[in-house]
Formats: sequence, C-alpha cells, structure tokens
Amino acid sequence: MTRYQVVGIGNAIVDVLSQTDDDFLEHMGITKGVMQLIERERAEALYAAMDARTQAPGGSVANTLAGLGNLGLSTAFIGRVRDDALGRFYARSMAGEGTDFVNAPVAGGELPTSRSMIFVTADGERSMNTYLGISAELGPDDVAEVVAGSAQLLFLEGYLFDKDKGKAAFLKAVKACHGGGGRAGVALSDPFCVDRHRADFRRLVRDEMDYVIGNEHEWEALYQCGLDAALAQAASDCAMVVCTRSGADVVLIGQGERVTVPVHRVVPVDATGAGDQFAAGFLYGYASGQHLAVAGRMGCLAASEVISHFGARPETDVKAMFRSHGLI
Repeated sequence: MTRYQVVGIGNAIVDVLSQTDDDFLEHMGITKGVMQLIERERAEALYAAMDARTQAPGGSVANTLAGLGNLGLSTAFIGRVRDDALGRFYARSMAGEGTDFVNAPVAGGELPTSRSMIFVTADGERSMNTYLGISAELGPDDVAEVVAGSAQLLFLEGYLFDKDKGKAAFLKAVKACHGGGGRAGVALSDPFCVDRHRADFRRLVRDEMDYVIGNEHEWEALYQCGLDAALAQAASDCAMVVCTRSGADVVLIGQGERVTVPVHRVVPVDATGAGDQFAAGFLYGYASGQHLAVAGRMGCLAASEVISHFGARPETDVKAMFRSHGLI
C-alpha cells in the first residue's frame, strides 16, 4: 500500500465560478461573502444564471490537497461522487492533479454529484451557494482503513461532521491513522456547523485530534467565549492549535510556545480558497518538521498566492515562493 504524506477526507464538490457584481447578487437574493447551502432546484436556477462559467474540482480539503500536491507531497482523497458527468469529471481532475481519488464514483446513487456556484465580485469576495448532493452522505463504509492507516497526516473537513455517518467516518479514519503512527487533524470549517455540534466537536478536539485549524469565529463558537480565552482552552485540549484572523496575524500554539505570524498582503483578486491554501502551506511545514513560525509563514504565503488570481488552487510554484523567502 502506498504510504501517503497527507490523506484528506472531505466534500467532493465541483466548483462553478463566475465573475459578477453586487447588483446581480441583490437581484438573485444571494448573500455576499458567505457560504449558503441550497437545494437542488435553487442550484439549477443559479447555474443557469451564471455567465462565462469556469469549472474545477473543489471542496475545502480537496483544495488543500491540490496545494500540497503543488508542493510535492504525496496525497490521497477520500470523498463521494456519483457516477454522473460531474462525478467522473471530478475523479479525473483530482487524479490528473496528482491526488489519488481512492473511492470509485457511486453507480446508481440517488443524489447527484455535489456542486457549488461561486460568484466573485471585483473586491475579491466570493459568495458560495452549495448543493451538497451525494458528498454529504459519506460514511464509514467509504473509509478504507488501509488508506487512512497509511497517512503521515490525516486532514478532516469539519463540514462533514454535520451528519452521524460523517462523524462515524471521522472516528474510523482517525483510529486507523493513529494505528499506523500518523497524526490526525481537522479544519473547523464553519462557525454554524460548530454551533450545531459543539459538544461533539469539543470531544473530537480534546480526545482525537493532534492538530486543529480554525478561524477566530470558529474558535469563539467552539468555546463560547472571547478569542484569547478560546485559544487558551483549545491549547489545553490539543497539541497544535492554529487560528487565522481574516487578514490579521495568524496565531499558532504548539511545540511549547505561542507565535503570531503576519499575513503576506497582496491585492485580492479572488478570496476563494485562501483558508484552504493556508492549510496547505501550514501542513507542508508541519509534515516536514518545520518550526511553528516557519510553518505559519508558509501558510500565509500559500494563501497570498491563491488570492492573487481567479480560482481556489495555486497557479504558480509555491515551493519556489518559499525558497525566495528563505523558508526552505
């Protein structure tokens, strides 16, 4: 069995992107700058209204894996797509980018492959309208223990924690990962998801995770207090804690210290995938044994690359960026 440096589990979502303006968002009733879950009929209506669509494999953890592949790490993705046109596109695209898509598309699935209509305005804000479809049905039967057990790092997407079968899949994967000597972590993903499953998330962070990545709103939602108190509690629960803060310094707690890392500022073109690529840069440093501050700087540089262009995945050699900044 292949020994993977990073195995991710997450929603397998086809991203459909279009540039637009605030008037269009208001006309279509789209809330700017947030991710909204929508039903199938709404998804079809928004898709039909998009101009100059571009299509790419997406999903938060899948985007992170693409970034890690750009950095030269061996990766695999555990996700669920239907055996339909979008599902086959997704599986081919992930494989073409160098990430093993280990689950075959599901034949005869009742729900179609997931898709997210992303409207990007001139200020770089993205308004995401996501139909979860079949990917939200991922469960323990989709997790091959031999794959999760081969991971140096396992990275979980908090969105999948919304269903009991997703929680069961996580626990199965974490057990296999730890059994194989790997380290497991999660991206908290969304403060509303944290609110819905706070007690279970707290148990996951305290009892199962070796590292956790979240933004300030997610950490505050998890512990129901201000950021400093939330991070102090998180650090007592988990060995490695990372907090991004929407353009402010990133806070990292682990390895016996707390460090803050300034973001690398660029003019934003499209904020889609900024958090996902921060995770890729950080995990690259974490996997390669870098000091906490270096791993944080890697995350910030990777995020700056992706927001400088349209789309959620890197278009330049991010490792070369690290070299130019003296990080490797």
